[in-house]
Amino acid sequence: MDGTWTEGIRRNGAERGNGAAREGAARRDGLGRWRSGARPPGDRGGVGLPAGFGDEEGSATAEYAIATMAAVGFAGLLVVILKGDEVRGILTDLVTRALTSGG
Repeated sequence: MDGTWTEGIRRNGAERGNGAAREGAARRDGLGRWRSGARPPGDRGGVGLPAGFGDEEGSATAEYAIATMAAVGFAGLLVVILKGDEVRGILTDLVTRALTSGG
């Protein structure tokens, strides 16, 4: 062990078979400091939300649930509107005119 930065990478397991450090890997030097601009997993660099809030796992599912609920609400509103007598009369008249004008 020569105490150099590359020795620290090898010791911490960031080096892989071909002798090059894994690109983008969080690496520490021999003194335990994070090197080469890499940050520890979950560290957002002090910008934005705390590290615990950075995980977006399941966010797509939540977005689909919200969109589905909005669609169900809109469908319910359409059912209420279309059940009205005035709208039913307009739609019946529209269909009748469409069927009789073809001949």
